[in-house]
Amino acid sequence: MELFPRRKRRPLPVPAALQGSDDVVIRESVRARRLLLRVHESAQVEIVVPRGTPLPLVDAFVCSHLDWIAQRVARARSVARPAEAFPPLRIELASLGEQWDVVAKPDEGGWRLRESGEGQLQLRGSGTDAACRAALRRWLVLRGQQVLVPWLAELAQEHGFRHGAVSLRLQRTRWGSCSSRGAISLNLALLFQPPPVLRYVLLHELAHTRHHDHSRAFWALVASCEPDYRRLDVQLRTQGWRNVPDWLRPARGVRA
Repeated sequence: MELFPRRKRRPLPVPAALQGSDDVVIRESVRARRLLLRVHESAQVEIVVPRGTPLPLVDAFVCSHLDWIAQRVARARSVARPAEAFPPLRIELASLGEQWDVVAKPDEGGWRLRESGEGQLQLRGSGTDAACRAALRRWLVLRGQQVLVPWLAELAQEHGFRHGAVSLRLQRTRWGSCSSRGAISLNLALLFQPPPVLRYVLLHELAHTRHHDHSRAFWALVASCEPDYRRLDVQLRTQGWRNVPDWLRPARGVRA
């Protein structure tokens, strides 16, 4: 039994103006200070609601932005991505400047992936596409642990930060996160971002070890470590998900 049970989040209905739409997500956030709207590259509409906001206010906010939502959704749907081969023939990790050729060799075992030479991966096994994607993600986690974790440690030492454990996983709603104890979680999709963008995200999460919000003090700290953070943040929000291959994409887009 929990001595201090967590407060349950209230279920939030989709605003009436968007009911019937294909893909709408509405969520209540403790950190949010104002109502936010996002239209992801997948054309998903995301509504972020500060905790305790009256539902009629949410409905009025959405209604006042219906034209903007329609324009962004239409724009997202008009940009078609070319079909990608699966399993992938090559994996390009832009953040590390690496290119890995994938050689698939079906056999009777489950899917498994291993490095078989410089710049070459051997994919063996059989099974569902979902199981194959899981094998690819496992390799990405290992590669990220080999490179991203030491890079984060170097940046922490350079700028005087202290952080806790570091984990890598595929996240649907964040590029990274930092707990109140300084534990940092990084999105595997960061491996496909340009190095300056990845460095910004690492510094962003390290700054959260001192400021667990997005206050002026937090952004001032980020700016002291990365003066060009505004441009990099926009680049991540507008182009980040386009850099990620289809086989790694979760069902929903991510936000900065």
